Amino acid sequence: MTIKGGCRCGAVSYTLAIDALPMVYACHCLHCQTWSGSAFAQHALLPEDAITTSGPVIFYEHEGTGGHASRQRICGVCHTRIFNTNDAMPGFAILRAGTLEDSHRLKPMAHIWVKRKQPWLAIPEGVPHWPESPSPQEFAAAVQKAQGAT
Repeated sequence: MTIKGGCRCGAVSYTLAIDALPMVYACHCLHCQTWSGSAFAQHALLPEDAITTSGPVIFYEHEGTGGHASRQRICGVCHTRIFNTNDAMPGFAILRAGTLEDSHRLKPMAHIWVKRKQPWLAIPEGVPHWPESPSPQEFAAAVQKAQGAT
């Protein structure tokens, strides 16, 4: 299975070197709401070397949470965010899952920063969620739970 995605205008495309659609989580923090222009953003945590891009990707770096450098990869034409890396998680990338061609098939396996979620949005029963970011151990347990459900 080839997993593909890209930006809104089509100038940047990517492929993922994984066997199935990635598991995603929804982030309801104010940064994600503002940057996405929506109620939340869907992210997939992947090995950085699993993403191969083509097209005019530009880099935008800013200081993220905890003082870690966050390096955004953005389409140089339409400025869609594709993925970012962060000093706090070397070797990993956070893909903007809404850029996947099959994004309509995704269901978040967890929700973070729900203390900032929009009040009209209901999280399905049984889906792990946290008021802010979970610990790495809590997130790993949610991933294991989701893998057991697939």
